[in-house]
Parts: sequence; C-alpha cells; structure tokens
Amino acid sequence: MIELTVTTLAHGGAGLGHHDGKAVFVFGAIPGDRILCQIVQNKKRYARAELIKVIEPSDQRQEPACSHFGDCGGCDWQQLSYEQQCRWKQQLFVDSCVRHGRIDQGVIRDLVPAPQEFGYRSRVQFKCYNSPQGFILGFYRRGSHDVIDVRHCPVIALPIAAQMTAWRTLFDGSVYASGVSQIDVAVGSDDALRTIVHYRGAETEAFCAWLTGCLDAVDGAVLVQTGRKNPQILLRGQVDLTIRVDEPPMELHYGPGGFAQVHLEQNRQLVARVIEAAEVTAQDAVLDLYCGMGNFSLPLARRAGAVVGVEDYAPSISYADRNRDTLGLTNATFHACSVETFLGRWRRTADVIVLDPPRSGAREAVAGMMRCRPRRIVYVSCDQQTLMRDLTALAQSYTVTSIQALDMFPQTCHTEVLAVLDRQ
Repeated sequence: MIELTVTTLAHGGAGLGHHDGKAVFVFGAIPGDRILCQIVQNKKRYARAELIKVIEPSDQRQEPACSHFGDCGGCDWQQLSYEQQCRWKQQLFVDSCVRHGRIDQGVIRDLVPAPQEFGYRSRVQFKCYNSPQGFILGFYRRGSHDVIDVRHCPVIALPIAAQMTAWRTLFDGSVYASGVSQIDVAVGSDDALRTIVHYRGAETEAFCAWLTGCLDAVDGAVLVQTGRKNPQILLRGQVDLTIRVDEPPMELHYGPGGFAQVHLEQNRQLVARVIEAAEVTAQDAVLDLYCGMGNFSLPLARRAGAVVGVEDYAPSISYADRNRDTLGLTNATFHACSVETFLGRWRRTADVIVLDPPRSGAREAVAGMMRCRPRRIVYVSCDQQTLMRDLTALAQSYTVTSIQALDMFPQTCHTEVLAVLDRQ
C-alpha cells in the first residue's frame, strides 16, 4: 500500500504518479487526486496499482453517471467532465503525434467533440452467464472474464437500453439459459434493431423453436449464432440495418458481421471531414481501402470520376454493391479481396487513396500505396500506436499536412484519428 499524488493521465486512460522515482499507473485516478493504492505489478521502471481510496479528490473529479463505473471494463473517464475528457484526449493525442509520429505540431488540429456524450453506442455485445442467482446480462469486469449484471448503461443508445430487461427476463429460469453466452444488439439510424443470440447449448432446433415463441417480448430482427463458422439462423425480421451519411443524406445498409462506427452521428462528421480532406474532383480516381459497405466510397463517388473499394470481408462487399446500385452511382466498383493482394496486382495509379484499416493498422498496404503514387492519402484510424507506425513508414514519400482526433468514444480514453498526407 502506498499513498500517491496523481499528476497526469497516461495513454490507456490510467492516472500517473511517481513513488520512489518510479512511475505508477492507477486506473480510476485523475490528476490532482491524492490516493491510497496497492501495487499489483512491479517492474524495474514502472508499477501498476489498484485504487483503494481517494484520500483527497481532485477539483476535476465528478460523480460518475454509472453505478458500475470502475468495476465494468467499458468506460475509463466518467469521473471527468466531458469538457475535461476532451482536453485530456487532445493533450495525449498531441503528445503521441510529436513523440511517436514526429509530426510537426503546427499541423495538429483541435479535437472534434462528439454531439452526444451519452446514449450514443449503436452496437453492444452483452456478455451472459447463468448463475445460481439467475441469468446475468452485462459486461466483463475490468481485467477479467467475470460478467457484471448491468441493469443500466448510460453510454448505449436508448433503443438498445430498452431491450436489456426483456432479454434478461426471457432467459432467466429457462432451460436454455446456460447455453447463451452473448447477445449482440445493434441499432440503425432509423432506430431499427437487430439482435444476434449466441447459443452454445445442445438441441439447436428446439432452442430456436422455443425462442421464436417468445419474441413478442423483444423488438426488431432476431438471429441465432451457434458457432463462428456456422451460418446464422434468422428467426424474425429484416437483417439489414441502415446508417445515414453525407448531405443530402444517403442511406447505406449493412448486414450481420459487417462494420459500422458505434457513434452514428459522429460518423457523419467523420465522413464529411474525409470528403473535405480528399478534395476530389470529377476527374479523379480514388482507391478506398478496407471500404466495408461503402461508408466513404459512396459519398466520394458522388464527387469523383471513379472510386474503387477494396475489402476482404465478402458480405460487406455484397452490401457495397447493393448500396451503389440503389444509389445509382455507376462510377464505383468493389472488390472482395485482401488489400495486400489487391495492391500487389493493381497496375494503375490513383489520385487519392482513402483507408480505414482495423486496429492492427495497414502495414501490409504501405508499399502498395506508395507504388500508386497518389497525390494525397487520407488515413482514418482507431489506434494511435499503429497509425504512428504506418505514418513513419509513409514518411519516405509523404508528409503529414493535417491530423485531427475525433471523439468517437466518449467516456473512454479512445479517439478516432484522421490524418492527411501529401506526396513530397
């Protein structure tokens, strides 16, 4: 046990103080707190500790909106006002750009705050566990796979929150409860719901028949997933969800397993900024890598001469094709292929490349992008570490001319980042 005064926040969201010359990271602590904490990991140059008690609170500290905060692993910073969250996100982002990306501080733009700090999350994975006390539906405890029974979560969208009690009640006491490991719920821009129940028990047909007879208690489309490689079983409803982007608004459909940003309103801001950053003309050829169902491709196709989208998840490409045909955008083509393979056989140039890779980044795409010699690269990332790695690799031919964080994940320490690179 040690007493510690927290002086700053660190990447990853923990508070940081120093004890006996060693950095100590404590989740839940914020700058200005004087705390009692217990060392749980002691390394040569740093330690990690568990917050035991706030002896003297920081003047920045506020009461968290959620009673599960600190126990649940979902949120990092509910003890900070949203204004303070944004300030710290920007400060840590600038530090990451300058120290790790070696980016000129003059090109770093201000963070774009979210229009909603609560009630925004449009996709949720509820973890489930059939305990002796009843059916538990909630989220993992921080640092473990223990499931916390969550009755109210302020960050999830209201149409999803309204279903939590119904799903818990439906399975509580049923003979199938122990086979339900997870329930995924997503909502579209029109508030339509889609739920996927992950079932690991026996007698799948009997389970599906029983569940079909209980669906009056819940809203929206319902599917059952019995294994990662097994096809989903549709019990009721229309599986497509719709998001709105661009001005005038266009509606894009995506299916189960496809990707859409969790903050739908902030995604509209992101799409608008990507369009602005790309500066495409009616003569330009655009490559959209990791394109999904066309979140950036199709708004760009309204403005460019031609857009080629690439995505290795074939069902998303099917939706991209359908969205294109519905919108009548004949200048967009899509390929179900890994980005690395596609760029390896692509023999044309591109005027602009847009990419939004997964958290692991785009290491495999860097060489291929540079062979295309676009005048501009617009890179969207949800992971600052892999983004800085890739920007460093691109620096031999491209210069970062603008970089900006967008708060896609309020109440957490995470941001989305939009980087613009121009050919030297």
